[in-house]
Amino acid sequence: MATTKQRQAARRNVKKAQQAAKSDRTIAHMPKKTRTALGKQAAAVAQRKRQGGTHPKTKAELMKIAQRRGLDGRSKMGRDQLARALGEK
Repeated sequence: MATTKQRQAARRNVKKAQQAAKSDRTIAHMPKKTRTALGKQAAAVAQRKRQGGTHPKTKAELMKIAQRRGLDGRSKMGRDQLARALGEK
């Protein structure tokens, strides 16, 4: 049988684990709007992979092109903004 000190320690550990799980920024803990946007983005990437597009589609690829062209403010732009600024869309 566990002592009182052991039970208290176990309760503290459970509480700490619960708090850590709540503060963890997993997709399940994000707002619905964010989850929806991430799902749509993932579906679009999967579709592009299936179709085998030749144009740069990912943000990383667009960032490389923007860096080569010397586009100002590229680090603060999203993928869509980068594509528009580079004339890819």
